[in-house]
Amino acid sequence: MPKEDPKERLDRELIELLNELRVALPGVQVLFAFLLTVPFSDRFKELTEPQRDVYFAAFLCTAVSSVCLMAPTAYHRIRFRQADKEHMLRSANILAIVGIAFLALAVSLAVFVVTDLLFHGAAAGIATGFVAAALIVIWFGLPISRRIADEEN
Repeated sequence: MPKEDPKERLDRELIELLNELRVALPGVQVLFAFLLTVPFSDRFKELTEPQRDVYFAAFLCTAVSSVCLMAPTAYHRIRFRQADKEHMLRSANILAIVGIAFLALAVSLAVFVVTDLLFHGAAAGIATGFVAAALIVIWFGLPISRRIADEEN
């Protein structure tokens, strides 16, 4: 493969970022849509106050995740053709990581609410812990450990 010049590298990295966001956004949108409908269901009245607090935290985390994951698109549109691609990519990378972190937290909190409503007590803690651990290891631990290994070589 021929060596990329800086402009080609930036263009490729932008395309890669946008493709990654296209994968993440539907998950956020589905979770957000689900969380938007929950208060209007009959069973929402059955939630305890702590369950409602956790639900609201999940709802807010999903909203923040949506904001962060959609921000690169808004940034790109607003700064279009202003020779700001390098800064935009660096900012968008940070926003995407923050958005994914908030999504992981939102998924974990949603698992807690649903599991606690269905089974109560320890089952909710176990299920939430398992899901949170899986998200941390797979979404963050694997790439971070690979990055550390690459930097050591």
